[in-house]
Formats: sequence, C-alpha cells, structure tokens
Amino acid sequence: MSVALVLAAYLVGSIPFAFLFVRHVSGVDIRRTGSGNIGTANVLRTTDLGTALSVFVLDVAKGAGMVLLAERLAGGAVPAIAGVAAVVGHSCPIWLGFRGGKGVATSCGVLAVLAPLATALAVVVFIVTVTLTRFISLGSIAATILSTPLAYWTGTPVDTVIAAMAISVIVVVRHRANVGRLWAGTERRLGGRAEHGGQQA
Repeated sequence: MSVALVLAAYLVGSIPFAFLFVRHVSGVDIRRTGSGNIGTANVLRTTDLGTALSVFVLDVAKGAGMVLLAERLAGGAVPAIAGVAAVVGHSCPIWLGFRGGKGVATSCGVLAVLAPLATALAVVVFIVTVTLTRFISLGSIAATILSTPLAYWTGTPVDTVIAAMAISVIVVVRHRANVGRLWAGTERRLGGRAEHGGQQA
C-alpha cells in the first residue's frame, strides 16, 4: 500500500496542468514561451490571471490531495514521502519527458497539510519578498529555504522536517537559472509579459 501511494503521488504530481490549460486556452506550448517553465508565473505571463490562478489551485491541490490520501490510508512517514514524490512528479513529469516545473505551488500544497503553521509563515515571507522586489523567483526561493527551519521551530514531526528539506533542495535546484539571472540583474519582474520562443528556465 505504501509503495502504491508514493507511486500514485508521483503520477498525480506529474499531471502538467499549466501545459494542458495554456494549450487549451491559447494553443501555445508553454514550454516554448517565456521562461519555458510549466508553472503559475509563466502561465500568468503567457495567458491571463484567471488561467494562472486555475493552474495554481490545481497544482496546490495535487500536492495536498496526495498527502491527505496518504494520511488516510497509511499514516506514519508515508504522507511526507508521498508529498516529496508529488513535488518530484511536478518537477520531473513522466508525461512530458521528465521536463517539468519548479514545484513551488505543489510544495505549498504538500507543506500546507504536513506543516500548516510553518507554511503560513513561509507564505508571509513570499508575499513580503515579492511585494518589495517584484521577483516571484526570489520570493519562492526565500520561502522555500525558510520552510525547513520554520517546520522545525513550529514543532512538526521529524519526517515532515526532512520532507521540507528535500522539497527545498528540489525547488532551489529548479530555480538555479533564476538565481543566475538575479545575480546578473536580468531576471524578469512581476508584471512582465512573455515572449514566444523563450528559453527553458
């Protein structure tokens, strides 16, 4: 049962809602637009706010849903492992040749169930950072990095702290190109529109 749940979490996490929605709305392959990332920020630049919000909600839901299912059916450390598997699925989806998104929304869903207080505090960090800098990537990185110590300080179980750490590594590694652009001063700020034929970020 535990192995099946983890595998199911990976497969559900692999569902590329951004790719599917953008293709349905505009006929565009989001992987060839803007940053090339199949995530909420690139959907916002490529289409509209409504589509971006829909993608965000579904990406959050697939992470939260698989953790809740694992809690109901297995318990123990399985929900934390399933949560990590869902994030891996989003970042390396089998349906798109293992080239996926950065896992921020899915991570938010996973950690909202596993460590709700820590996640709420991380969301505050994200909002403040993006408000001050208008860099979604910087807000995502800051919130993700802080999620592990916040999980520890708010008294979450050890398996959740370890899961938060693993998720942080995945998300930060997936943002490595953004880090390079932030350092070079070329990162796109919130509100910028995508150009077709963009590079994978």
